[in-house]
Amino acid sequence: MLIGLSLLAMALILNLETATTNCSVSLAKDGDIIAIKEHDTPNYSHSEQLHVFIQEVLKSASLTMTQLDAVAVSMGPGSYTGLRIGVSAAKGLCFALGIPLISVPTLISMAEQVRNSEADYIIPVLDARRMEVYSVVLDNSLSEIRETRAEIIGKDSFQKYRANGKVLLVGSGAEKCKNLIENQQFLFNTGIIPSAREMGRLSFEKYKAGDFEDVAYFEPYYLKDFMLQGKNNTNT
Repeated sequence: MLIGLSLLAMALILNLETATTNCSVSLAKDGDIIAIKEHDTPNYSHSEQLHVFIQEVLKSASLTMTQLDAVAVSMGPGSYTGLRIGVSAAKGLCFALGIPLISVPTLISMAEQVRNSEADYIIPVLDARRMEVYSVVLDNSLSEIRETRAEIIGKDSFQKYRANGKVLLVGSGAEKCKNLIENQQFLFNTGIIPSAREMGRLSFEKYKAGDFEDVAYFEPYYLKDFMLQGKNNTNT
């Protein structure tokens, strides 16, 4: 039944992004954003804002919950609490409406914001704690060439990629990298934050492919083990 949904020409997908301080909700039709509401605050007010934003986005598009074809959620890595709030809301909606759940990797949606970059490598990096970041390494077509990791940043971080071209680091963790890595082959964009705006195309591609999560068992991508190691100052 769910696979059959992927064959439909039109899809109305609600996208939820709560992995960081930005509480972001968008509504996309066939991958194109038709409504968005977001607010970036260091107070992590997702529990108060998320459901309000969902209602406001639907209202602005003159649509109702029952017209949704799927709900997509940013799967992490990111804030433990933020991810829990977003995933809980997404699973609740999918269960109540009987529609598919789609997960979108947080770091990949960040890279969507610089899709047309001339850099040879794009590395989204999210600030974790102390000198730690979450990162993934992509080529300039946004294909993954190194899996998502939690790592401690040092002066030698990502050096093997700069030997083959320019490297663009984007996101809150790029500030840590900028203070340590000095090389003309490295570029930095510290202003990129995860947003539901970039989730539209990614969630639609997964919808068309029938790439859905199990609503009952899906969990966010916390990278918990690393955080526990970090408390003991253990390197990965």
